[in-house]
Amino acid sequence: MIGLDVTIAFVALFVVFIFLGFYGKYWRRGNLNHIHEWSLAGRRLGTTLVFFLIGADLYTAYSFVAIPSGIFAKGSLYFFAIPYVMLTFGVALVTMPKLWTLSREKGYITASDFVKDRFSSKTLAIMIAVTGIVAELPYIALQIVGMQSVLTVMLAGTTNSQTVQEISLLIAFVVLAAFTYTSGLRGATLTAVFKDFLIWITVIVVIIAVPISIGGFGNAFKEVKENYVTLPDSLVPAYATLVLGSALALYLYPHAVNGVLSAESAQKLRKSTALLPLYGVGLAILALMGILVYGVPQAMNFLSGFPSSTRGILVVPSLILYTMPGWFSGVALLGIFIGGLVPAAIMAMAQANLLTRNIIKEIKPNLSDSSEIRITKVSSTIFKFIALGFVFTVPATYAISLQLLGGILIAQILPAVFFGLYVKSLRRVPLIVGLLVGIVSGIYMVEVANNFGPLASSLFNTMFGPLYIAVIALAFNLAISFGGSAILNKSRPPKSQI
Repeated sequence: MIGLDVTIAFVALFVVFIFLGFYGKYWRRGNLNHIHEWSLAGRRLGTTLVFFLIGADLYTAYSFVAIPSGIFAKGSLYFFAIPYVMLTFGVALVTMPKLWTLSREKGYITASDFVKDRFSSKTLAIMIAVTGIVAELPYIALQIVGMQSVLTVMLAGTTNSQTVQEISLLIAFVVLAAFTYTSGLRGATLTAVFKDFLIWITVIVVIIAVPISIGGFGNAFKEVKENYVTLPDSLVPAYATLVLGSALALYLYPHAVNGVLSAESAQKLRKSTALLPLYGVGLAILALMGILVYGVPQAMNFLSGFPSSTRGILVVPSLILYTMPGWFSGVALLGIFIGGLVPAAIMAMAQANLLTRNIIKEIKPNLSDSSEIRITKVSSTIFKFIALGFVFTVPATYAISLQLLGGILIAQILPAVFFGLYVKSLRRVPLIVGLLVGIVSGIYMVEVANNFGPLASSLFNTMFGPLYIAVIALAFNLAISFGGSAILNKSRPPKSQI
């Protein structure tokens, strides 16, 4: 059972988190009954704030526990997350300032707004909105899985720990829903800065203190197999396509777009994006915890008390708890815990924007501004609790495996969104067909790769070796989108578009 100092530090800082969330309503005041004020903070966030907001948005509780978990369980393949986060910011620098500029000029709130205007297609815009909403749901659920890992470690050995854990999560999400409803993205931004501050303190202290406490990295690495240090030749295609597919997908997620469009200017967005690889350094350090834990006997003994299928997700919290002073453990564990709450808030807001603006408003085009913001706020709350209910009713291992589909699905909107920004010759019908083929083929390959059973792999065996399914499905999608557009353009040139 954890010490009282851990609990006091954790609870005290959580109170600060709550205060910042509700204070967001009064920070940089704006009329929160306007959708751009509530969901984009009035598009007035500068370089530093966008840096922290997108950092909190993309580096989540699940990232902090899932990557070390994968390395702990499987080895070097999961280091793909390090080069991928570096590559994805190059993708962002090419695409996001352009999307921001168009959004500011034309009042877009979502990527679907842009697609509808660019291709004059309600059908394509709705399909992209639905894809974004569906791909986001397991992402929110997985934030909760990351939060559960913190509570599992903190409540180990207590009576009725499962019940206490569920009540704790419910309270946390009620608080989150309340301040998100009242403060919108302003509250999320202030809590993002607080969360990132805690995480950076944790990363810096842990990477210095843990190796010293175990006698250096060598003591940890000598306990692991060779595949933890080097990548087997057979997995090089898988590694390369996981890097590529993940890098292309990340900024297509609705919550990433939401964070981008909150920037004050394209120039400040570029500056903040150029600084974001710093988070990749932090992620690399956290990833090493999947190996460092092997050098900490107390943590390994603690993990041995859990089923092998769930040990990995507990690596980071248990390593912190058994190597750091109690009060600091409370600080670090709270950082990881709210590292799930902050992105969950932004993800649910992004889903709500898609639902209201790109689905409901297409059904009821005369929807008033007041009704739009009210529906958006309510649906944002509903999405949070759908994800929470999902985690309560579905085993964590199954919830985690659903993330395999998330990247595969969201990658299929790339032709319309990213290429739509620059390629004038694309046509809406091939894009619609390509999107459908990409999604259907991706889901089918996932089923085949997992023998039509429980989801455990996102790799599909080909003549080139195992490849990330998102890349294969996207290749089909791109071939249809560009090939079909070229055929249509020969018979009928496209009208002038954005």
